[in-house]
Amino acid sequence: MASIQTSTLLSHTSMSSKKIHAAIHLRTIKQAEELKPKDTSLMLEKKSFNSTISHDIGEQQHSTNPNALIQLYAILEAVADRVEMHDNIGEQRDNWNTLLFNSINMITLTATTMAGVAATCGAGAPLLALKLSSALLFSAATGMSLIMNKIQPSQLTEEQRNASRLFRNLQSEIETTLALGNNPTEEDVKGAMEKVLALDKAFPLPLLGAMLEKFPKKFEPAVWWPSKPYEGKGKSESAVHLKERMGKMNGWSEELEMELREVVEVVKRKDSEDYERLGNMVLKVNKTLAIAGPLLTGIAAAGTAFIGNNGSWGALVPLMAGSLASAVNSFEHGGQVGMVFEMYRASGGFFKMLETSLESTLEEEDLERRENGELFEMKMALKLGRSVSQLRELASKSTSYRMEGVLDIDEFASKLF
Repeated sequence: MASIQTSTLLSHTSMSSKKIHAAIHLRTIKQAEELKPKDTSLMLEKKSFNSTISHDIGEQQHSTNPNALIQLYAILEAVADRVEMHDNIGEQRDNWNTLLFNSINMITLTATTMAGVAATCGAGAPLLALKLSSALLFSAATGMSLIMNKIQPSQLTEEQRNASRLFRNLQSEIETTLALGNNPTEEDVKGAMEKVLALDKAFPLPLLGAMLEKFPKKFEPAVWWPSKPYEGKGKSESAVHLKERMGKMNGWSEELEMELREVVEVVKRKDSEDYERLGNMVLKVNKTLAIAGPLLTGIAAAGTAFIGNNGSWGALVPLMAGSLASAVNSFEHGGQVGMVFEMYRASGGFFKMLETSLESTLEEEDLERRENGELFEMKMALKLGRSVSQLRELASKSTSYRMEGVLDIDEFASKLF
């Protein structure tokens, strides 16, 4: 009886366990079927997200030009090397100016002293020795003066200073482009190369065959930026497009363009003309001094032949010529007249560059391709040593005075500045 009950109980237990397992199995399948669409949607979303990321990364990698980046870094290294070269050569040429200036003055004064001593001694071997020594020293001073006046070491030094400063500016521009994370293009590389070559042409390192003319016929501002060909559609069409523009785009507006044009006109009427006038004046002075110095020492060398022949009057020519030659040399090279001329030339080039940069910017009719107008205005104000508000005030005053038409140029400039 007990065995029957046990078997019955086991059969009931097995049947109930089968029902439980079946229920659990059915519920698991049911839950899986309910969750299946959700998991599939999640997988599809994840797949779509991954494909989007990979597409964006692919686009970024495609937009980045590794060759242009490498070339830009190579140009940056070349620019840094040129900065160091111009610094070293500028220091060397400054030493040339000091050493040659002191040497020529010492030689000239020594020869003058010997000529004076020869005039006081009697005839004989001492007189001949003093005359020959004085003539040789005056001749040496003449030759050294011709060389020094030809190369103008003080002007060469100023050229190297300007070149070093401008190459440092170019180095900063390239470093800023790389630091901003902008993807460099072939145009960036080409533009940097053109700027480097323009600076090399404007401020050459070698002397023979490449040295700039130190005594040009006319004062010309320095040009150290690449010339860009005009790609616009003509001034008349540009003016029509300008009138058709409404509002402000990329920081540009019609009022801003008119303001910047007016500022450039003021700079041309005032600063550019002043530096041109001063540059021509210094050029004439430098030419006169460069001719007078060797001419006086040459006269003194020839005058030593008459020492002792006509008493004390025979020494007058070499003494006077030698003293004047020393004074002329001191004024020309001690005062660094060549450096002053180069300073005016660089200053005139600076204002010419402002005019050229504005014209090249406004020639681009696509406003989106221009540099931001407000940023361009701020840069121009800083270059002219004014705030943005002062720059706008200058433009407004210039416009009002010009419209009145009652002021001449000098009075106009004096009121503005």
